Amino acid sequence: MAIAALSILGYLIFLLSGSHGFFRSKSEIFTYVGDSFDLAEGAPVRLNGIDIGKVKRLTLSGSNIPQRVVKIDMEVYDEYLSAIPVDSTVKVAQSTLLSPRYMNITKGQSKDAIQTGAELKSGITTGMEDLFAQGDTTLAALQQTVDKINKLADEILSGQGSIGKLLTDPSLFNNANEVVNETRKLVAALNTNKGTLGTLINDDKLTKQFEGTMDRVNQMLDDLQQGQGTAGKFLKDPALYNNLQAGITDLRKSVDQFNQLLADLNAGKGSAGKILKSDDLANQIHETIARLDTTLDKINSGEGTIGQLLNNPSLFDSLNGTTTELHGLLKDFRANPKKFLSIKLHIF
Repeated sequence: MAIAALSILGYLIFLLSGSHGFFRSKSEIFTYVGDSFDLAEGAPVRLNGIDIGKVKRLTLSGSNIPQRVVKIDMEVYDEYLSAIPVDSTVKVAQSTLLSPRYMNITKGQSKDAIQTGAELKSGITTGMEDLFAQGDTTLAALQQTVDKINKLADEILSGQGSIGKLLTDPSLFNNANEVVNETRKLVAALNTNKGTLGTLINDDKLTKQFEGTMDRVNQMLDDLQQGQGTAGKFLKDPALYNNLQAGITDLRKSVDQFNQLLADLNAGKGSAGKILKSDDLANQIHETIARLDTTLDKINSGEGTIGQLLNNPSLFDSLNGTTTELHGLLKDFRANPKKFLSIKLHIF
C-alpha cells in the first residue's frame, strides 16, 4: 500500500512539474557565444519558439576569440534533430524584458539535418547593455531637440525673429485692426449704390443690361443653329463643306503632280531633267568654259586684234593722236568753215 501510494504521488508530481520527457531519449549539441547574458542551466531550448530541450551546462571555452568565450551544451529530444538543418543558428533570447532567458534556434534552409554532438552557429544576441546604450543615445538626441525647442520658445517670447515679432509686436495688431476697419468700410460701400463696384452689385439697370446682352447672345446662337447669316451658312451649309473638300482634293492633286514633276526631274526626263542629269550638257558647258578661258588668256597675252587693242600701247597712242587731230580739225572747221569749203564751177 505504501509503495503504491508513493508511486502515485511521484507520478502526480511528475505530471505537475511538466517534465513529460523524463523517459524520452535526448542528444547533446553545443554552441559558442561571447556572453551568456545571465542564461541559467536548465533554461529551455526552443526551435522557432517551440520547446525541444533544455540547457545542460555553461562553461568557459578557454578561447580568446570574442564570439567563442562561453560554451553552451544543450540537450535536445532526438525526434527534433531531423527538424534542425545544419545551417540553423542559435542565440540567447528573451521573451520580455523581465522574463528569463532561453536558447532559441532559428531553423535554416539546408536539406541536411544535424547529428548528435554537432555545433550550431551562434547568432547575434542583443544584451541589456546594448538596449541601455541605444536608449541613452535616443534620450541624448531627444534632449538636444528639447533644448532647441526651449531656445526657440525663448526667442519667440522675447520678440526675436519673424514669429516673435508676429506674436509680441503691438503694431501688427494695430495694422490688422486697421485692415479690418477698412474692409468693413469697403463692404459697407459695396452694399450701397456708391462707387463703381457698388453700382455694379446693387444697380438693377446693370442687371437688366446684362440680361439684354445675354438675350442677344442667345438669339445670335439660335440664328447660327438655324443657318442664318454668313456665320450660320458657314456652319450649316453643306455646299461650303463640299467646296472645301473639293479644294482639298485639288490641292492633293497639285501636290501629287508636283511630286511627279520632281520624280521626273530626278529621273532625267524632259528638257529640265536632261539639263539636270545629262552628262553631255555638263561636258559641253565645261568645254565652252575651257575655250572661253583660252580666249581670255590670249587676249590678256596680247594675241589677236582684241589682244592688241587691249595690251599694245602704241595702238592706244595712235588712236589717242588720231582723236586729238580729229578734235582739232573739228574745232578749226567750226571756227572757219570757209577754209574747208570751196566751190568750183566748171563750164563744159
